[in-house]
Amino acid sequence: MIDTIFLDAGGTLVWPNWTRVSVELASEGIHVAAAVLVAGDPHARHSLDQAHLVAPSTGTRLGWAYVESVLGRAGVELTPGVQGVLRRLEEYQRTTNLWETVPPFVPETLVELRRLGYRLVVVSNANGTVRRAFERIGLYELVDLVIDSAEEGVEKPDPRLFEIALTRAGATAGRTMHAGDIYHVDVVGARAAGLTPVLVDEANLYEDADCHRVASIAELPRLLGRL
Repeated sequence: MIDTIFLDAGGTLVWPNWTRVSVELASEGIHVAAAVLVAGDPHARHSLDQAHLVAPSTGTRLGWAYVESVLGRAGVELTPGVQGVLRRLEEYQRTTNLWETVPPFVPETLVELRRLGYRLVVVSNANGTVRRAFERIGLYELVDLVIDSAEEGVEKPDPRLFEIALTRAGATAGRTMHAGDIYHVDVVGARAAGLTPVLVDEANLYEDADCHRVASIAELPRLLGRL
């Protein structure tokens, strides 16, 4: 029986503000619709979801490789102007957090999961701004605890981050599920810590995954009802 749900942040609860990215690019004369960047987002994440890329990376480095991959898929070359855009976006990420887009289904689902009695814990590879960002975008009050890897000095897939979260939440691994969007970060790490992993596969790119899959967290209440 599951009584606690760990949730990744980026790609699970929040997404980059691709409109902000589009506007920044336009300031350099590069016009790419935000919708084009949104469409390339899950494919860029999937392309970087490889054990040899994840293991030596920090969340910050992998995160910016992913942003660059999204731009590349949209035909944006890394010119000096674009590199200037990336530096401005990195500064925004450092101080504010670019991952600030929240689809309507996210707060709705968090409210429903809490109504069903689940404890909700965010476990994110991040840069120390997740808690502050969640307060700003209205998600902090909808979860019970936020674990930010930058504050703990260890990040997924290292099972120690999950173990820290279990201790802080007063939860047990066998009764905890973790949902996240990167197989080699979220599924591998959660499984190593003894949790039930769920892969958030919004574009159906992981048909052969050896774990539960959902298109979004909106499917979690139904999945939990079957476990």
